[in-house]
Amino acid sequence: MTGTWINIITVLLGGSLGLLFGQRLPEQFRSIVFQAIGLFTLFLGVTMALQIPDPLVLVLSLVIGGLLGEWMKLEQGSMRWSEKLKVLLKSKHQSFSEGMLTAFLLFCMGSMTILGALEEGLGGKPELLITKSIMDGFSAIVLAAGLGFGVLFSVIPLLIYQGGLTLLASHIEGWLSEEMIATLTATGGVILIGLGINILEIKKIRVLNLIPALLIGIVLSWLFTQYPIWNR
Repeated sequence: MTGTWINIITVLLGGSLGLLFGQRLPEQFRSIVFQAIGLFTLFLGVTMALQIPDPLVLVLSLVIGGLLGEWMKLEQGSMRWSEKLKVLLKSKHQSFSEGMLTAFLLFCMGSMTILGALEEGLGGKPELLITKSIMDGFSAIVLAAGLGFGVLFSVIPLLIYQGGLTLLASHIEGWLSEEMIATLTATGGVILIGLGINILEIKKIRVLNLIPALLIGIVLSWLFTQYPIWNR
């Protein structure tokens, strides 16, 4: 998990710099930076989503995963957990929860997270995760400048998700097919599109409730491969 630990360090460093110097930026500069991040997030999400080998798998994954997320109330639970953490830390920043959850989704839904965790978990060098870490560090500067202290605490779900993927990959070597990885990447891309829409304040989408779609996508991809009669 070397790559994940490096990622955590760069996010903490970048977030700390954002907290130190971000408030000195005029509001219009912070606003345009966030708009740029939102647009880039949309672009990245579309690029990833286009990698889907079968659109039917993607649609079913999102619908079933979204229903599961709503039933489990993932977004509400995450917000309650982050608010409790905010109270525990005695933070008065209004965007604490938004900062932590937005940063987590931006840092963890990209294809580099998935492919990098698989690369290291399957015995390779964490080159992708190190590259991702540098990018996340710069992103953390901007996010912390606008959303505050909560961005630093995105390293907790980052450790659980990205580190968990790395550990999981070390135990399922050879089981994940190219189709499954492509489906995982594409599903994460659609989730990133939702995050970009949220960042741009176009419409509020309960992005966290779509997280189960990642797992559903892997299962459906395997089923469609094993039983081609299901396929279109």
